[in-house]
Amino acid sequence: MEPITGTVLAGRSLEPVRGRVVVEDGRIEAVEETDTESTDIVIPAFVNAHTHLGDSVAKEAAVGLSLDEAVAPPDSLKHRRLAAADRGELVSAMRRTLRFMRRTGTVSCLDFRESGVEGARALREAGADAEVDPFIFGSGDASVLDVADGYGASGANDDAFAAERAACEERGRPFAIHAGEPDATDIHPALDLDPDLLVHMVHAEREHLERVADGSVPIAVCPRANEVLDVGTPPVRELLDHTTVALGTDNVMLNPPSMFREMAFAAKRFDVSAREVLRMATAAGAEIADLDCGVIAPGRRAALVVLDGDSDNLSGSVDPVRAVVRRATALDVERVVA
Repeated sequence: MEPITGTVLAGRSLEPVRGRVVVEDGRIEAVEETDTESTDIVIPAFVNAHTHLGDSVAKEAAVGLSLDEAVAPPDSLKHRRLAAADRGELVSAMRRTLRFMRRTGTVSCLDFRESGVEGARALREAGADAEVDPFIFGSGDASVLDVADGYGASGANDDAFAAERAACEERGRPFAIHAGEPDATDIHPALDLDPDLLVHMVHAEREHLERVADGSVPIAVCPRANEVLDVGTPPVRELLDHTTVALGTDNVMLNPPSMFREMAFAAKRFDVSAREVLRMATAAGAEIADLDCGVIAPGRRAALVVLDGDSDNLSGSVDPVRAVVRRATALDVERVVA
């Protein structure tokens, strides 16, 4: 492959390097500082740290509904729509969402897949030719681990999930769980399960943050979805001060899974730097799922997004990191390399 040239946001620090990325056999061989006339901006490809791709069959169906009415199991609008969709419709809808994600720079996502074993199999089928590799947190009983990469629990107020947690431990698979979305009552019970990932933590308080820090439990936040469902605002600055925080887009029925939109929202809403937000959208999600991407560095998988730094939107930007996080859109994507 020809070297990829431009301003490269390299390493975990995402420091701009004028130069090129050398790729051989799908891996980054070197990041070299050198003169280049290219105006492109080269960034790590995104890892969306929390999605519900099954919702692709019900886009915008939940407008104006509360959290319980929209997505809470087992009788919300979302679950009724999932039950009514036939397999072909579901697979097609999820595949189309995955294709959109790929075009907008996302190469993997951490998906909470409903409907047990068959739900996980449907997502595997959808991802097979979509060029986005979903990391599947399955649901139902522990048998879903025969197909899924881990287990994704709805919340500690819904069930005990002790058997599923034990099965994950036995098989060496990650256990993830929603916590602190409508209120704080399920956070301590979720932490008692020793999770590998918490999702949302909108209502996290100091006592919860201390337990998160003690256990080094990573958190995925989804601020746009929280806004749509009117459940509150996650304390992103405080979460970052205590643990690894990754960025997700949550339910496809509520928002498109665009990491550009999610980054811009987070950067402008919270007391966080552009670099922190870009790490949340790339390296953090990759680290949580132990994926070999998220950072542009020698030895890593070549998973890159090349942006047109001379587009009508980005031309004249004085800080490439801030431009990527706060200004860039899907229209600025020249290509996705993965």
